[in-house]
Amino acid sequence: MPMFVLIGRDGSRGIELRLQYREAHLANLRQLAEAGRVRYGGPLLDDAGKPCGSLVIFEAEDLSAARRFAESDPYVVEGVFQRFEVLATRPVFPEDPA
Repeated sequence: MPMFVLIGRDGSRGIELRLQYREAHLANLRQLAEAGRVRYGGPLLDDAGKPCGSLVIFEAEDLSAARRFAESDPYVVEGVFQRFEVLATRPVFPEDPA
């Protein structure tokens, strides 16, 4: 299945809104995680170690499905992210030992 990245960058109220919508955001990600489709998910950290965005690497049927998933995420819907993008990717590393 194709792999995609969601890169979200927090707006000026990011920390405040993250606290408010974190559980809903995690619940949204669990849907994909339980299907084995999340490869990585976690915050981006600024120089002080505080969250300033998020990175999620996940599988979806196609780019349209990946974008629909991202657009439904509470961090997008509720304005935690000032901006976000969804891009297709393909793994190169780690190399397949087969």
